[in-house]
Amino acid sequence: QVQLVESGGGLVQPGGSLRLSCQASGVAVRREAMGWHRRLPGNKLQYLACVFGPASSTNYGDGAQGRFTLSRDSAKNTVDLQLNDLTPQDTGVYLCNTGLGGGQYWGQGTQVTVST
Repeated sequence: QVQLVESGGGLVQPGGSLRLSCQASGVAVRREAMGWHRRLPGNKLQYLACVFGPASSTNYGDGAQGRFTLSRDSAKNTVDLQLNDLTPQDTGVYLCNTGLGGGQYWGQGTQVTVST
């Protein structure tokens, strides 16, 4: 049974940073592509980044380019997303996901709020 549990969200001021973590069980992060998305106000789902392959190759979406960094820890079976230089437009629910055996699995998400 695949489970993804996100953590690390919270309230941060503009320009601040957060480190989000996705703890996976039932799936090995070193073998499967692991991604992060976010749900923005208005219920828009935006792709942020994914990590895949034995060399931990990464791909970033427009919302993450230049400010967010994705990393994978195979020993802990986690995938982390470092968020830097945050703006109020980054406010949303950040979700971890993966595909396995033809299915898509999502965590419950962690709330990130950027505000003064």
